[in-house]
Formats: sequence, C-alpha cells, structure tokens
Amino acid sequence: QVQLVESGGGLVQPGGSLRLSCTVSGTIFGITMAWYRQAPGKQRELVARITTDRSTNYLDSVKGRFTISRDNVKGAVSLQMDSLKPDSAADYYCNDYPATWSWGQGTPVTVSS
Repeated sequence: QVQLVESGGGLVQPGGSLRLSCTVSGTIFGITMAWYRQAPGKQRELVARITTDRSTNYLDSVKGRFTISRDNVKGAVSLQMDSLKPDSAADYYCNDYPATWSWGQGTPVTVSS
C-alpha cells in the first residue's frame, strides 16, 4: 500500500513563503500527482496538480503564488507557496489525482501575524 508523508508546514506571517514536500513510498511514474488542503470546518479541496509531462493546474485563488513540482526518481512532490494569505491556512495533503490512495497525516500551515 502506498504511503504518503507530507512535511514542511508551519507558522508563517502573511506574505511569507513555505515549501511543502511529499514523499511517496511507491512509484509516481505515469501518475498525475496533486496537493490538496482542508481548512477547519471545510471540505478538502484540490490546490494544484501536475501531470507526468509536468503540465500544471491550480486553484484560481493560488495561481501565480503557488508552484507544484515533482521528482519522479525520488518519488517526491513539492509545493512552493509564496505570498501566503491568511485564507491559505489549512492542513495540506498530497495524493494522486484523482485521489485514490490512503491519505497521509498532512502538514499544517498557519498564516498569522
């Protein structure tokens, strides 16, 4: 069973940056990968996804501020988050797209001054 381990979250001031990382226990070759987030009291939503040929799509509210990338050899996916806003605060998760694997523990992002 594929295991997902997210890291890199933390507390950051508005306007700051964080880089999230995700390691996948299995191969990600040929698999579209994605980052999702879930804020308290809200449903989990898709933030960004990246195909095997590195085409990307983003949630409208993060376009131009977040960048998803992947390393197929390492089985890793990253999310660079810049110009963070308070509404970016959530638990962030990676998974394939559409999400079929069991969710990891996520990594929390808090944006506050």
